[in-house]
Amino acid sequence: MNRTTIVASLTAVALGATLAVGAAPASAHSGHDHGHQHGHGRPATYLLQGDPVSADNPAGSKFEGIGADQRRGRFYVSEVTGGEIHRGWAGRAQTEQWLAGDGTDGRFTARGITVDAQGRVYIAGGPNGIGTGRPDLWVYDAHGKLLAALRAPGEDVFLNDVAIGPDGAAYFTNSNDPQIFRVAPGRGGWRATLWADASDRIERLPGFNLGGIVLSADRSAFVVAQGNTGKLWRFATRSGAAREVRTDGADLVDADGLVRQGSRLTVVRNFSRMIATLRLTRDGRTAVLLGQRDSSPDRVLTTAKVLDGRILYVDSKFDEPVASGPYQVITDPTR
Repeated sequence: MNRTTIVASLTAVALGATLAVGAAPASAHSGHDHGHQHGHGRPATYLLQGDPVSADNPAGSKFEGIGADQRRGRFYVSEVTGGEIHRGWAGRAQTEQWLAGDGTDGRFTARGITVDAQGRVYIAGGPNGIGTGRPDLWVYDAHGKLLAALRAPGEDVFLNDVAIGPDGAAYFTNSNDPQIFRVAPGRGGWRATLWADASDRIERLPGFNLGGIVLSADRSAFVVAQGNTGKLWRFATRSGAAREVRTDGADLVDADGLVRQGSRLTVVRNFSRMIATLRLTRDGRTAVLLGQRDSSPDRVLTTAKVLDGRILYVDSKFDEPVASGPYQVITDPTR
């Protein structure tokens, strides 16, 4: 992700973006397929609805997060420019707007998304609450009912990505400080608490710090990407203690979305336009680079999730000052 691009997009929205529900994607431009079928009748490309460019919305639509509901065959995608949440299905090329943005439930932008076993959808708000008093995150049930809109502890919190822990709670990374927040319901309702603070181990540096997060195979730790340094960090699920994952110097700068499939860890390196593949030990302590490949030069891919056995990648449009369609989620990162 690029902070300058994102802040510019968010500013444009805050100045007066208007919601365009059901706007059709623009026509395809060269080199990008337009929802053709691929394997078992499933699309290779999914089309997202976007807002038309206008005086009130000069940035177009830009996207970032994706969450997968394996049990129901659904996925959810967040829109940075406005905070809308889009929903799609594994077998359908066309998605729909599921939740409105532009201030709905205090949401003007949205980042990482995940889904728990009950189908509840957790949404990270990025800078939504910085200096505004607005929520930093939201929780909805599978039908779109708001369960919680919460502030995270602290004044400079940029919630980036989220994963479900072995205890069923949701864990959100902070891109400004080396922190992870835990979100779960309790006797007094939903709460967001500071679960881990690794300021003594991880230096806060310019750009995006903690981002993508996945649970290790043995469920003993979260593996978290630090995009500005290209490091991976292991946070023990029992204690929250952090240590660097040994990668033997693998180049992972711009690491954004993480996907773990067994021992295989896929790292989406957004503005580097690379997809790295590593073999991750069950406890998340060591990752061996297996290879890297170029992603499409025409896209900046951000987060990714597995649905129905395939990795779905979000084409963010972060490289376009004025984003234009088609707005897509893709299964082949090289196209």
